[in-house]
Amino acid sequence: MSAVNETKFNSAVFLLTGIPGLEDVHIWISVPFCFIYVISIVGNSVILFIIKTDPSLHEPMYIFLPMLSVTDLGLSIATIPTILGVYLFNSGRISLDACFGQIFFIHSLSKTESSVLLLMAFDRFIAICNPLRYASILTPPRIAQMGLVAVLRPVVIILPLPILLKRFRYCRANVLSHSYCLHQDVMKAACSDISVNSIYGLFLTFFTVGLDSLLIFLSYVMILKTVLSIASHEECLRAMNTCVSHLCAVVLFYISDIGLAFIHRFGNSSTHLLQIILGYVYLLVPPLMNPIVYSVKSKHLRERIIRAFVK
Repeated sequence: MSAVNETKFNSAVFLLTGIPGLEDVHIWISVPFCFIYVISIVGNSVILFIIKTDPSLHEPMYIFLPMLSVTDLGLSIATIPTILGVYLFNSGRISLDACFGQIFFIHSLSKTESSVLLLMAFDRFIAICNPLRYASILTPPRIAQMGLVAVLRPVVIILPLPILLKRFRYCRANVLSHSYCLHQDVMKAACSDISVNSIYGLFLTFFTVGLDSLLIFLSYVMILKTVLSIASHEECLRAMNTCVSHLCAVVLFYISDIGLAFIHRFGNSSTHLLQIILGYVYLLVPPLMNPIVYSVKSKHLRERIIRAFVK
């Protein structure tokens, strides 16, 4: 009997869903998704290529940007198979192991993006509040160490999630709320005690997104205090202008991330559509907008990109 149950568990699948009530036009909805993915992958790849091939961009301000681009590329690649599978081919079936793998990559990459945004805030803090020590503080070895921590922290703290989910029995409805797998969504399909996962997931939210956003906020408080003490209004605007790109990236990421976590925990059936929309904003908009915002706002980077394409 246990062998039969084990076989059923291993062969079980989750059913991913698109936008309820719009199944007949999924093929048309896939068009903007394809467009977003193409722009995201091309935009982030161009950022990586330009910064890698141009020695003048090998400085801390631009070294953190490739980390963000690699993370955004990873998020796009992790969600392409299931989202386009649902909307293009009406294929919403995903095995348990594939779903758990996608959970690991989506959550670890999103937490990595939060860490990279914190590092970029620290870079702006040092550049504006302590410019004379900028080069001595952000040395290449120290940047490498910070980048390693930004990657290892999410991997270590997210790894228990799929392991815990793997141990659950799934006897409830296997229809998920999104066209990709999220921990908080899959967790609700289990018929086991999920209190450990729920508490641990809440801890992760505070320890990563909550802590990072608080430190970013404090960094900008110090930056604003330093900028307001600058006598020249023109210098004040110039200093703040260097932070605009990063602020846009922070707002895009944290509003959707915190909003999606809040709705999944405290929302009801009336907020299901909002939950779906926020889910797509959370995964698709930052990889799409980050390369665009940084290319537009960074004059130095924009000139290098134009020069590369003109050649």
